[in-house]
Amino acid sequence: KSDRSSSRFHGRSASISGIGLVIVGVIGLIVPVMPGWIFLIPGLVILADYFPPIRRLVDWAKAKMESVKNS
Repeated sequence: KSDRSSSRFHGRSASISGIGLVIVGVIGLIVPVMPGWIFLIPGLVILADYFPPIRRLVDWAKAKMESVKNS
């Protein structure tokens, strides 16, 4: 039972930290005090493990980066 609760805690804490990074990243994009992408990208990568639409977005972005790099 403790493995399951530990896994659940890890999933929740990762989701919360990912959401927090995305929120800070969006604020950073709006407010020109800090660069928001520094927080937004890691937040999306963390959330990609838990949300399939975000996973597709991250996979699309990786494919675009590879095609730009190979061009």
